[in-house]
Amino acid sequence: MDSSITRDLYRDITDFAHTTPTWFQKLAEIWTELGLLLFGALFLVAWWRARVGPPPAIAVAVLAPLATATGYVVSESFKSVVDEDRPCRTVADAAASLVPCPPVGDWSFPSNHSSIAGAAAIALAIAWPRIALLTVPMAVLMAFSRVFVGVHYPHDVMVGLVLGALVAVVFILALRRPAQSLLTTMRTSRTGVFVWFAGPGGAAAPVRNRHRR
Repeated sequence: MDSSITRDLYRDITDFAHTTPTWFQKLAEIWTELGLLLFGALFLVAWWRARVGPPPAIAVAVLAPLATATGYVVSESFKSVVDEDRPCRTVADAAASLVPCPPVGDWSFPSNHSSIAGAAAIALAIAWPRIALLTVPMAVLMAFSRVFVGVHYPHDVMVGLVLGALVAVVFILALRRPAQSLLTTMRTSRTGVFVWFAGPGGAAAPVRNRHRR
């Protein structure tokens, strides 16, 4: 990847970062990591609420974190092929990064944080459509924060977001039916932990007695 593609934009963003208040810089440093924990919490909430839903709902909710993990693996695999050095080392005339520059060998393209965020945002949106208005902006802000703190080029995070999102969609589409079948079986199991994990499903609708007046 030719890092000169977004070198100037990286420089502009890191210069801007140094003009912001210290508290805002600290907030960006925290968000770049805290966002991952918030996605993890949302996975748990999505799974818990899907336990009382139909099999397709619980299947997607269970697949969502697995799709995100797969997005990370794919991103990390690309890193080992591209071997792009971090901009905090290669862009000499840019402002210093707000966080320590990762060591040599921890490559820049694509951004793992952005890939995870993109995968998590889309996987959660599929599992819980209403939450897309929260998860997509979260992912974009997390990706931007990686440039803001100075450890990634803009193209690293843009490709990371798209890559993670695509991996999540393909993963869920490919495995939704097998997961739905497995979880349906788990709901009928006599093993308590399986039933607890898969959930009771939706309550059966009451049967009306047509002969009752």
